[in-house]
Amino acid sequence: MSRLKVVRPMIRVDPVFPGRPLRLVVLASGEGTLFQALLDARREMPSFSVQALVTDKPCAAIERARHEDIPVATVTPSRKNTSVPTQTPEPHPDQCDDSADSWPAADSQAGTCHHDTYAERRRQWNSELAQAVQHYGPDIVVSAGFMRIVGDEFLARFGGRMINTHPALLPAFPGAHAVADAVAYGAKITGSTIHLVDSGVDTGPILEQEAVPIHDGDTPDTVHRRIKIVERRLLVSTLDAIARRGYISDGRKASFLP
Repeated sequence: MSRLKVVRPMIRVDPVFPGRPLRLVVLASGEGTLFQALLDARREMPSFSVQALVTDKPCAAIERARHEDIPVATVTPSRKNTSVPTQTPEPHPDQCDDSADSWPAADSQAGTCHHDTYAERRRQWNSELAQAVQHYGPDIVVSAGFMRIVGDEFLARFGGRMINTHPALLPAFPGAHAVADAVAYGAKITGSTIHLVDSGVDTGPILEQEAVPIHDGDTPDTVHRRIKIVERRLLVSTLDAIARRGYISDGRKASFLP
């Protein structure tokens, strides 16, 4: 039986520096320490600029952005197992109202919203996220502690131009529990990976990696603290390399241009 050949699109991102800084939009969900590393690096590294922060919920990263006068947008997805979407302080397209293009109107008797399926709501969230990011005109989208998997609607616009940091040496230990998984497995080396985002979970082409040792007696917390030090530096240096050199990817492997 013959196997179907997987045809992956060739992706090329050309350097922009010194013509102008590489324009970044950062996605974050939590404390924003990686985001802060980018903000701090701007002062000594003119090769990139942070245009905006986009989050999926209120989080500490927002305060970091406001302190630096960085624009912020929050696009909150609805919960998977509830009929009422997550509320945000400001009006959001996921909230029920009487407009023709909103979610279906509230039931007058039961007082609840009849929503489309979760998959349809997820597609809408991805489209809204893409629109929010596109508003700031990024060259590269940086997932820096963003705890959501983006879908086809988002990747159709930013596929090949979105990078993610992962606290392991991919393809080993993908997923949300990479550090704990490495420690539990008994690995002696883990690390940090910067990769392009594709439709899989931590499966995209790798741009950079750096190893971090795991010592006897280490816990996931001690290893993660060690990784974060490397991760912040590696993210900054990778973005600087993208700005100065650009990269090319066949969808499986990625490399910087000469």
